[in-house]
Amino acid sequence: MAMVLAAVIAPPSHVPAAAISNSNSNTFTHHRRLLLFLNSCTCMSQLKQLHAHTIRITSSHHPNTFFLYSRILLFSSLHDLPYAFRVFHQIENPNSFMWNTLIRACARSTDRKEQAIALYHRMLEQGSVLQDKHTFPFVLKACAYLFALSEGEQIHSQILKLGFNSDVYINNSLVHLYATCGHLDSAKEVFDGMSERSLVSWNVVIDSLSRLGEYDAALKLFVEMQKFFEPDGYTIQSIVNACAGLGALSLGMWAHAYALKKFDPDRVNDVLLNTSLVDMYCKSGPLELAQQLFDRMPERDVTSWNSMILGFSSHGEVEAALEYFNRMVRTENLLPNAITFVGVLSACNHGGLVSEGRRYFDVMITEYKIEPELEHYGCLVDLLARSGLIDEALDVVSNMPMRPDLVIWRSLLDACCKQNAGVELSEEMARRVLESEGGVCSGVYVLMSRVYASASRWNDVGMVRKLMTDKGVVKEPGCSSIEVDGVAHEFFAGDTSHPQTEEIYQALDAIEERLEQVGYSPDSSQAPTVDEAIDGKQNSLRLHSERLAIAFGLLKMKPGTPVRVFKNLRVCIDCHQVTKLISRVFNREIIVRDRVRFHHFKDGACSCMDYW
Repeated sequence: MAMVLAAVIAPPSHVPAAAISNSNSNTFTHHRRLLLFLNSCTCMSQLKQLHAHTIRITSSHHPNTFFLYSRILLFSSLHDLPYAFRVFHQIENPNSFMWNTLIRACARSTDRKEQAIALYHRMLEQGSVLQDKHTFPFVLKACAYLFALSEGEQIHSQILKLGFNSDVYINNSLVHLYATCGHLDSAKEVFDGMSERSLVSWNVVIDSLSRLGEYDAALKLFVEMQKFFEPDGYTIQSIVNACAGLGALSLGMWAHAYALKKFDPDRVNDVLLNTSLVDMYCKSGPLELAQQLFDRMPERDVTSWNSMILGFSSHGEVEAALEYFNRMVRTENLLPNAITFVGVLSACNHGGLVSEGRRYFDVMITEYKIEPELEHYGCLVDLLARSGLIDEALDVVSNMPMRPDLVIWRSLLDACCKQNAGVELSEEMARRVLESEGGVCSGVYVLMSRVYASASRWNDVGMVRKLMTDKGVVKEPGCSSIEVDGVAHEFFAGDTSHPQTEEIYQALDAIEERLEQVGYSPDSSQAPTVDEAIDGKQNSLRLHSERLAIAFGLLKMKPGTPVRVFKNLRVCIDCHQVTKLISRVFNREIIVRDRVRFHHFKDGACSCMDYW
């Protein structure tokens, strides 16, 4: 390779030949001029000519030549990585800067990240040069991308051995590595042990907590961070994502206002930040704000459209979801991806649109060449089963190229219960769920107790309760939260721990009295079905967590303010009916996000049209 390059004797087109002629010039002048031309180099063809001249007119043993090669390596690593490798292999005893340059280039590339780790190991094995503080952030970045936790831990040991454990940049990279690999405890341990923290340090941990679903911890750390730093765009985006996960609308709106006030127009219009805000508004309740923000975005990518389509779907706005999908592919000419079709199929599911669901599933495969994933099959199976087409749903499951998961079997069991499909089929679905979950899925036992109760098989109802006791299975407690004046209040079923419990229960009594006046009668089939008298079942229903949250909202929020409740379980039939009545009797809009979707209650009706 050196001979080939040496044969290229013409200087770059913009360099006078005399300028780099070695006649009547000393070595220092040659190096200085070559460095000048290298610094102004704009393309690989120029660099290759300069490289050829460097080989031809300089001594490889001169220290300045070593510096020239470091500049050639740096430029080529940014523009032609294979060429950079060839340059690197020509250098005798490369120094740490050269190793780091190549490791960094590989770590940043799309297809050579493994080579970054391999280069690091070669550097270690040769032992001619020690790693420095610049080596580790690059190779740790590659480890994080590849989820190479074992290699990362070995590198961490080397960091400690060389005494770099106090370097803020290296520690930031370690936190990112451990968090990316799902080891939050290790990430927090590194963060807590840092003697110096930058804003990046805080951002890495906050973002990691948010991405891994530790939303409360992310927000608590954000509050602590503000004692030392003002949030930047990355901080705000992570906080907005955490607010989306919690449904923390007040803090999410504060973050939005902060961005508008503090950031420059480019950052305010950033597609990633705006997409996060759209997602936050969708998941926190005010869908209209999400739509307004989305429609005003100067730039939208596929993820932006996906967030809006999924938002419409989760709120039961089926027509809007499908309309925006058509706008995305026909007006904007964007190619949908697998997530897009999760939103589209979910919309069909929430609307009970069987024909459309089948069609979009086929379009995904035939027109867009997207292989269906488990979630796509789950949407189609749930759509068919809830529409009463249980046999067709079972056919889809039997022809899936992958093994059905717990969610699919639970969807089938739930449909069997609602469609009165028969005890035998329900038992088979329950068996499948328990096989998938290892026999500890509390929801299956609850559903089966209702199936047996509906069939008046009371001995089997008792057997279900005994099985739960014997296996130590505890029903997942219902939990609902409501935000009042920026403070989140959490309620469990039958909760008496709230400081204002007495007022809440008095409000609950007043609500029930008003509902009875308009003809409300509890549906005790939704209460625990084992060895309870009717009065006990009805009392159990009135203490469901969302009713406590709604009572608190009516008690503490200004008239006309929508009551927003977030529940961890699917809302039951009786609570759904009660919430519809409350919205009419008390003239209050109530928005409930359960485990599956949003329900918008207004004037005695629900946006789900009693199909959920």
